[in-house]
Amino acid sequence: KLPTMKMLLSLVVLLSAALLASTAPPTCYSRVLSLSKEITESFKELQTSKAVDSCVEMLPKLYLDIHNYCVLAKLRDFVAYPRCERVLEVSELKEKARSLYTIMISYCRRDLVFLTDDCNVLENPILPPIEPS
Repeated sequence: KLPTMKMLLSLVVLLSAALLASTAPPTCYSRVLSLSKEITESFKELQTSKAVDSCVEMLPKLYLDIHNYCVLAKLRDFVAYPRCERVLEVSELKEKARSLYTIMISYCRRDLVFLTDDCNVLENPILPPIEPS
């Protein structure tokens, strides 16, 4: 009976540790990564939406790679773009981009590592091929 209790106790401890690990707060890097993906996806949706204003077509491209140093300039340019203020989706996207920029230059400044500074890649990204399903 004692080995069974030890095994049960070990299982409870293991499950508790797994639960604690999965509820750990996000790191600076994980927050920047998830927010950049969220912004990129929102931008793609905005471009394909039929209900948006024609000014959206004129917005600077917004492909974000947080490992590319040029992403900081890309975010600044997007936030400073003077048109589309009246389009709610664009205003919301600019606010997210402003937040990402602030997080990257202040809160996470020491945690981020830029692997490249190729600004052209952010203008013309080489996207991985789409896998057939």
